Amino acid sequence: MPPFNRIFAGRNNNSNNKMSERRVRVRFAPSPTGALHIGGVRTALYNYLFARQHGGDLVFRIEDTDSTRFVPGAEDYIIESFKWLGIHFDEGVSFGGDKGPYRQSERREIYKEYVGKLLSSGKAYIAFDTPEELEQKRGEVQNFQYDCHTRQSMRNSLTLPKDEIEKLIGEGKQYVVRFKVEPGQDILVRDLIRGDVHVKSDIVDDKVLYKSADELPTYHLANIVDDHLMEISHVIRGEEWLPSAPLHVMLYDAFGWHDSMPEFAHLPLLLKPDGKGKLSKRDGDRLGFPVFPLEWHDPKTGEVSRGYREDGYFPEAVLNFLALLGWNPGTEQEMFTLDELVPLFDITKCSKAGARFAYDKGIWFNHEYILKKSAEEISSLFLPIVREHCPEETAERVLQVTRMMKDRVSFVKELWPLCSFFFQAPTEYDEKTVKKRWKEDSAQQLNELADVLEGMDDFSLENQEAVVHNWIEEKGYKLGNIMNAWRLTLVGEGKGPGMFDISSFLGKAETLGRMRKAISVLG
Repeated sequence: MPPFNRIFAGRNNNSNNKMSERRVRVRFAPSPTGALHIGGVRTALYNYLFARQHGGDLVFRIEDTDSTRFVPGAEDYIIESFKWLGIHFDEGVSFGGDKGPYRQSERREIYKEYVGKLLSSGKAYIAFDTPEELEQKRGEVQNFQYDCHTRQSMRNSLTLPKDEIEKLIGEGKQYVVRFKVEPGQDILVRDLIRGDVHVKSDIVDDKVLYKSADELPTYHLANIVDDHLMEISHVIRGEEWLPSAPLHVMLYDAFGWHDSMPEFAHLPLLLKPDGKGKLSKRDGDRLGFPVFPLEWHDPKTGEVSRGYREDGYFPEAVLNFLALLGWNPGTEQEMFTLDELVPLFDITKCSKAGARFAYDKGIWFNHEYILKKSAEEISSLFLPIVREHCPEETAERVLQVTRMMKDRVSFVKELWPLCSFFFQAPTEYDEKTVKKRWKEDSAQQLNELADVLEGMDDFSLENQEAVVHNWIEEKGYKLGNIMNAWRLTLVGEGKGPGMFDISSFLGKAETLGRMRKAISVLG
């Protein structure tokens, strides 16, 4: 067996140098156990950027070997999430390709073949220990793990006679296949982000690779076999998988697949916005932000979890936000399209430390994308909201309001509470604003102003502004008093754009109607 610290000898470890003879192929391989976490979205995004940067392929694989954790609808949810986000895969589940099947539950016979190869070469062994026996051993041995130091005291094919092994299998006794980790080896994991990581094989336990109960492999074997057969060149995944990397290196060596071993890159964790530890759904529930790309309806509990799409985020804002969590281009620029990110992205420049999930920055990005988008695009999203309240409202009027107000919000859904007064007359008047803005002489002055406006034939913004300012100056009134009281009559509170923008939009009849009503109510 060649020493593990030579496995990567001669390999190109700089992802941004010209790729060597291997075509770049990366994969995103989620398990259909529930909603897709936002950390998984970032992992998929980095795989996408890396593949596109090197003219390679992005493979979508479903890792569903753990049948006990399968959740109906999760796979479709994950696929729909990436469609919304605009992350496109080149092959895989629902995308086609010539290296399938891409769903691990459909590859049982392939895995059995490779389990057999490990057993016949003595690189793996069969273990019959029951869950109760393992639990008993944990009680007897402190920090027990199934490894080179303990396996000789367990019930497995290394300690049992051949005829007993055959008898147990013939009786249908359930068993697992464990990888036989050889002690005294120096395992070298070369990581594009973390550099060289050395691990002594003595601390690695004999992981379960296959379970007879469901005739399926565990993650450790399945992903190695799939990565090899699907010709994956780089494995870009979360930091939580780093402890499994030494085993994966040993498995590649056990199969003799030295030339096809992928290069690893373990991404930093996404951390809680406050406190310690990795980001969880509870953090989102507690602080009021989503941790899933789409709204998720749990089929088991009926619980509904928020999604970025349903909360009103633009997919490009989400991707822009995620791209800069754990990596940055080394400049002050923050706004990037997906195409702009591709040539700039450098996997080797990702941070080793966890990235704090500053969810408020995601809100900032969404606001910036509203600023970038045309009034026409935002108006098309706002129009259905307006028509929920005012079914007959025209698209032209909604566009006028959008032009005036879109820069004041971070989400399209915020436009209605901010702009509803354009479409619906106030039915009540904000108490604090009344107390502050409605003076003793406001009724008299607003009656006079109404008379001035009523006498105007040209109700354009420009003409209103000239006539009203001249009238205020001639009467010696205070501009602020007039304008603040007038705003209260048209809006119902102290918000909105310039007064002449509001009155010219409402038109003469609506403006005068609102003024007369407010004067009668406020006195």
